[in-house]
Amino acid sequence: MRPPEHTPPPTEPPRWLWQRARQVVVAVIGLTVLAVGLALLVLPGPGILIIVAGLSILAIEYAWARNLLKKARARVATLTRRREPR
Repeated sequence: MRPPEHTPPPTEPPRWLWQRARQVVVAVIGLTVLAVGLALLVLPGPGILIIVAGLSILAIEYAWARNLLKKARARVATLTRRREPR
């Protein structure tokens, strides 16, 4: 009679693997939305809004996208600010 085989308990993947997977998913979704927004600049559709959405998604994980989004928001704020009448 053989003793029962010991199977080790299932282990969770390491934390770095989850973080890397999240980065990849955010990058793929963000770049896809950004590419659609760029295409909509020449096609009929709300291209600039889609580009902002793509940058917002990318800003979750990437500092360069966060900085670009801040610059874009500041530019929009200066363009939409009301000018005082003379």
